Amino acid sequence: MAASAHVRVSADDPTVGGYSVLTFRVPNESDTAGTTAVTVDLPTDTPLRSVSVEPVPGWSAEVVTGDLPEPVAVDGGELTEAPRQVTWTADPGVEIGPGEFQRFVVSAGPLPEAGTDVVLPATQTYSDGEVVAWDEPVVAGEEEPNTPAPSFTTVAAADDEAATTDAEVTTTAASTSTTGGAATEATDSSARWLAGGGLVVAVAAFLLALVGAAGRRRAAR
Repeated sequence: MAASAHVRVSADDPTVGGYSVLTFRVPNESDTAGTTAVTVDLPTDTPLRSVSVEPVPGWSAEVVTGDLPEPVAVDGGELTEAPRQVTWTADPGVEIGPGEFQRFVVSAGPLPEAGTDVVLPATQTYSDGEVVAWDEPVVAGEEEPNTPAPSFTTVAAADDEAATTDAEVTTTAASTSTTGGAATEATDSSARWLAGGGLVVAVAAFLLALVGAAGRRRAAR
C-alpha cells in the first residue's frame, strides 16, 4: 500500500455554529483488492445533531443514530442521542479499484466552538477482507502516524472577528484620547505659566523705568 495516500476530510466552511459540507477523500491503497465499504465515526463529546449524505452512484449510505455516552449540554438543555456513524457500502460489482479514489460527502452541524478539533475516525474495508482503521491521533509538531484519523478544526464566525477588531480599535482610540487630553492639559498649563512669567517681567521693567526717571529728575534739580 502507498504510504502517502490516506483517508482525509475537508470542510468547506468550518465556522462555529454553522453547517459544513464535509468531503471524505478515500483512495484505494491496495494493489490487488477494491474498497467495498467506508465507515466514519462521528464525535460524541461535541455531537453533530444533523447529518445528511450526498448520494453516490453505485453506493448506499446509512446514518446511524444512537445514545451518547454522556448527556451533552446544548441550547440550555441536554442532548442524549445524536448521529454516531455513517457507512457507505458498494453495490455488487461496484468498488474503488486499485489506483482509484472516491469522494463521499455529508452535510453536518451545527459545529462546536471555535478551535475545536473535530476528529472523524474512518474504517476502510477491502474486497479481500482486509480492514484498515484510520484512527490514529495527529499531534501538532510530531510526525504524522501511518493511519491518521481524518479531522478538521472549527473557526470563529466573521462577525466575532469583526467585533474583536472593533473592540481593539475602540480601546486604542480611548487610549489616544486620554493621552491627547493629558498632553493638551500640560500644554495649557505651560502656556499659562509662560504668560504669567511674561507679565511679571513686564511689571518689573515698568517699575525700573519709573525709578530711573525719578532719579534723573532729582539729579536735574
